[in-house]
Amino acid sequence: MPTQTKENYLKAIYYLQQRNKTATISELAEEMQVNKSTVTEMIKKLADRGWVDYQKYKPIRLSELGQVEAAQIIRKHRLTEMFLVDIMGFGWEEVHEIAEEVEHLKSESLFDRMDRLLGFPDADPHGSPIPAKNGELYRRPYKALSNYRVGDTLRLKAVIDNTDSLLAMLTDKQIGLGTEFNIKKVEPFDKSMVVDYRNCEGITLTHEVCRRLMVEQIN
Repeated sequence: MPTQTKENYLKAIYYLQQRNKTATISELAEEMQVNKSTVTEMIKKLADRGWVDYQKYKPIRLSELGQVEAAQIIRKHRLTEMFLVDIMGFGWEEVHEIAEEVEHLKSESLFDRMDRLLGFPDADPHGSPIPAKNGELYRRPYKALSNYRVGDTLRLKAVIDNTDSLLAMLTDKQIGLGTEFNIKKVEPFDKSMVVDYRNCEGITLTHEVCRRLMVEQIN
């Protein structure tokens, strides 16, 4: 069975592949906050298990087996976050660290029961898709709020590159999944947006925030 460290490496490679198609030793060293020699040693171990395809000086890719293994870790993490929010009443900014610990539990029946109690959700509290048990991941074609123009009306479907501080700020501004924005103004200088939503009017969101809010157009 994978150790917790191996699982964290698999998950890191998975996320890097989602962003960049491949992963490098340097990128993994930065992601895992270790030196390159430590990463190389671990990658060789993962390759021995058949979880990664690795050749010296070449990008690293998860094998088909490794892809499924990594997706299962992410599935457990995102189901846990959903359970903590929907069943236990945690805020969406409170659940990441807890899920980081729970995702390494080996009890398949625990996560199957979570899934069933939640009604088999397809996304976590932040809108990130939950992989199926076979490792398949369905991504919806949402775009960042920053891509839209004055007059557009959008519905928030996911928050990417989220941090606890970003989620706490959104909560303070009464923004959550399902919030509908109407764009009133886009500042030419810094691309910040002035939006109306719910009972809030003339709220300014920075470009950094807008590019992390994934939306669907509803007008």
